[in-house]
Amino acid sequence: MRRKRSGVGKPRRRLTDEFKREAVQMFLDGHTARSVCERLGIASMNSLYRWRREQMAEAGPVATSLGSRVKELEAEVARLQRERDILKKALAIFGRYDV
Repeated sequence: MRRKRSGVGKPRRRLTDEFKREAVQMFLDGHTARSVCERLGIASMNSLYRWRREQMAEAGPVATSLGSRVKELEAEVARLQRERDILKKALAIFGRYDV
């Protein structure tokens, strides 16, 4: 059975909208959610994801389309990196026999 916490522990921190915007901007700039939370002392990564979702909703359809475009480009980068790695391995294998 779970016990209810009756105000024991640290008081909740009130975070400003500016702080939340800056945290989301760090996240969008390429930092991982974990690193942003650790650096800024955010207790939960879920909060960061929720702030991002709220800011995207406020920004409207342009931000949503940009977000989907970023995801497409990230997927393409990952695919190209896999192809590059395969080609590097092939070059190493076939390069051994040219000596």
